Amino acid sequence: MSDYITTASLARPKPKPKAGILDIAPYVGGKAKAAGFADPLKLSSNENVLGCSPKAREAYAAAAARLNLYPEGHANALRSAIAAQFGLEPERLTFGCGSDEIFSLLAQAYCEPGDNVVQGEYGFLAYRIAARAAQAEVRFATEPNFRVDISEILENVDARTRIVFLANPANPTGTWLTGDEVRRLHAALPGDAILVLDGAYAEFVDDPGYEDGLELARSADNVVVTRTFSKIHGLAALRVGWAYAAEAIIDALERIRPPFNVNLPAQEAALAALSDEDFVRRSRELVETWRPWMAQQLGGLGLEVIPSQANFVLVRFPQEPGRTAHEAEAFLAGRGILVRGLAGYGIGSGLRITIGLEDHNRAVVEGLSAFLDASSGPA
Repeated sequence: MSDYITTASLARPKPKPKAGILDIAPYVGGKAKAAGFADPLKLSSNENVLGCSPKAREAYAAAAARLNLYPEGHANALRSAIAAQFGLEPERLTFGCGSDEIFSLLAQAYCEPGDNVVQGEYGFLAYRIAARAAQAEVRFATEPNFRVDISEILENVDARTRIVFLANPANPTGTWLTGDEVRRLHAALPGDAILVLDGAYAEFVDDPGYEDGLELARSADNVVVTRTFSKIHGLAALRVGWAYAAEAIIDALERIRPPFNVNLPAQEAALAALSDEDFVRRSRELVETWRPWMAQQLGGLGLEVIPSQANFVLVRFPQEPGRTAHEAEAFLAGRGILVRGLAGYGIGSGLRITIGLEDHNRAVVEGLSAFLDASSGPA
């Protein structure tokens, strides 16, 4: 009998994923380990170096007594709190296991083979994964000076464009568009193309010309604004994202959203984090203090630092043996400092470095100074 089963199994066709799935490069996150260091300094994933709100931690711990229960399927308490804080209509919100899941739901709901999705050439990797999983073509708009160019985006838009993804500020570059520029882009898009404004880093912006897009989404049928609790709120481990859009878009997403996608402890922690204004303020002030310092110090070493409005900086290295970004990344790892290499984003000359505490930032600058000194050889 066992011989028959084995032979029959070999003769059968095997499960095959749909076209294009195996062509998708899996997402690879920032490194978390450095050889020889039990607890390396991790500045590779743009996590909040202050941790999370003590209120969120307490709420998470308290939720442990209810792990036998399903979470509230529509996150109603969190929904009401976000609506109140941002002045939004609660029925126009949806929630995801991180904003990444919302990107996937959008592609699943609105894209089919023959459609296309447009993003900047250095856009967040999750966008292209979501689009290709839905069998949509991904078009990459050139980003001169590592900044999204509206004209380049529009050059790639046609009648089969279903989604335009725009992170503002952008990851991994840290660059941003003003409110005027975003409105100009939206006005030029076809009405059936959805503009997704990913605001993962919105809370770190101090440019007065910046707008988070919520007002634009309030009056538009084809704008989705996404936000996350992973960055300024420090809840990256819990994966809580939300989106605000027209009711018709929310209705479509709610029909395919997994029913309990945001778990109970995550909802409770996010609700508590939202109310901790002091933690948010301290997180913002840390970045506003040390982001310009990092740019000035690294620029003083002769490195190019791309202007940033996020909680990280993108630093570019010369393409000379002994001085490359890859070698700099390895040198810092040898000191127990982890940063993000960007070859997977097509920026082989760059490293993305999260803004840390004072001693973290000074260690990065000292490390890169030593790297550049070593690469220049004896005087």
